[in-house]
Amino acid sequence: MNLMTTFAGSMMEGFLPAGWDLAKIDRLAGAPPETLTKREKWWHKDFEPVACASYEDFDTYMGHEIAREIHLTRQAGRPLAIILPVGPMGMYRWTVYFLKEWGVGCDHVYGFNMDEWSDAQGNTLPPDNSGAFQYAMQEALYGPLGSATVPVKQRHFALKTELPTYAAQISDLKKQGAKLVTVFGIGRVCHIAFWEPHFAAEFASEADWKAQTHRLGARLHPLTIEQNALTSFRSRTTLVPAFANTIGPALFLAADRIIGGADGAFNRGMQWQGLSLRMTLHHEPTPWIPSTYMPTLAGRLFYLKELAGPLVAECH
Repeated sequence: MNLMTTFAGSMMEGFLPAGWDLAKIDRLAGAPPETLTKREKWWHKDFEPVACASYEDFDTYMGHEIAREIHLTRQAGRPLAIILPVGPMGMYRWTVYFLKEWGVGCDHVYGFNMDEWSDAQGNTLPPDNSGAFQYAMQEALYGPLGSATVPVKQRHFALKTELPTYAAQISDLKKQGAKLVTVFGIGRVCHIAFWEPHFAAEFASEADWKAQTHRLGARLHPLTIEQNALTSFRSRTTLVPAFANTIGPALFLAADRIIGGADGAFNRGMQWQGLSLRMTLHHEPTPWIPSTYMPTLAGRLFYLKELAGPLVAECH
């Protein structure tokens, strides 16, 4: 007895994304832990999953990877356009540490936050609200970098007036020789940024889906809202907005290199991200599971080792 055998007539009908094959997803989830990093034919030859034994390792490795991209582009005399997430967040402390230790400035960096909470019209939280991603980035990265920080005019946030200009700004930077790096986390429903799986139903083809640069007032999946209630709002679901502004696949899939992170474990064996990680790595790419496209790009995906499983029942 499981979800598939009790699905009919339950409140789960119509709740999960329509394009999900639950039996297939369950087969992926049931694979042994040691198969997590087994390469798939659609993976980019330079895509690499990196296991991390602890939160501390995860934050350090991922923070170093971001700092390294900033350092390498500075050495090469290239601008760096970097798409940034709020979640995961712990790596930014180490990005700051390494850049300061190396004496690397960030005046060649152009930061583009990938998403922001909004209402249905795309209006966002004020930047001094502790739940706003603009506030989070100032506290975690831009502020702590001090005199070496990214110039204010080169920090871009997914606001109603600015998000629609991202594509043109990034295109102009690439014409100037910029490298584009996408830093990302993976959502409970396998979104990248807040580009949700149910958006797939709106497009006649994969090409149409991939052409989307952004969305204002994106309608979020309930699991996305509850994920964030648990991870960012101390369980207080009533604080989480039901909409968000987000970049689309035309931007996050245009990266020259990716830096991904999956740290979705709590403690005492509890976690929320093991299934999402398995789907990302081993389900063939489909708009119904946006994160499945990330392994088709060059780069690294850092993950907590415990997310590899086994994904079996353990009562808490």
